[in-house]
Amino acid sequence: MTSHAAQSSAAVSPDASRAAFLRSRIASLLAIFPLGVWIVLHLWNNLSAFQGADAWQTAVTQYPHPVAQALTGVIVLLPLALHTVWGLARLRTARVNLGRYAYYANLKYVLQRLAGIGVLFFVGAHLWLAFLKPRATEGHAEAFADLAQEMHFNPPTLIVYLLGTLGVAYHLANGAHASCMSWGVVSSRRGLRRLEGTALVFFALLLAMAWGAIYALWAAGGPAHL
Repeated sequence: MTSHAAQSSAAVSPDASRAAFLRSRIASLLAIFPLGVWIVLHLWNNLSAFQGADAWQTAVTQYPHPVAQALTGVIVLLPLALHTVWGLARLRTARVNLGRYAYYANLKYVLQRLAGIGVLFFVGAHLWLAFLKPRATEGHAEAFADLAQEMHFNPPTLIVYLLGTLGVAYHLANGAHASCMSWGVVSSRRGLRRLEGTALVFFALLLAMAWGAIYALWAAGGPAHL
């Protein structure tokens, strides 16, 4: 009877491994397409804050049609929910050995998990305060002037946005790096070094766009612009 149970467990194990492998690949794909692409576009659109309130409202909060807004929500929120569930499940099984083996790869592993937790809280708060709450309680999209004044006169808001976007930039850049490795896009030692450099550049670009947009909003909220 014990032998039969062992054989049954061995027969199920490959299927479970394939299912876990498939879930990992799907989550990895969703993190890049469409989430990663949308994040890049969202950061780029927010840079329109340098051009003033009207340009920012048009680029960030306006949709050409209600259907476009609904599709954007589905394309972004559904993959985000799936990726979050997968990430939390993976976090439960994570085994950190940084204390024993303080290697660079282990450090990135820990930072990726910590960034993921931070991003979860930041994105959740951002979606509620900047997208859902204004539309649900005030009947319109978030106003440029409101966000700009929050950035300029409420230091906790500014700090949360700076740290939150730092986490988003790192989580996406490092996640894209890990996805390229797991999908076998790069395998040679030389290619891996180039991939590492590319990921660092991607991280710097994401952070520059995010903090540039934050600066533009902060500057627009100053007394001279009110």
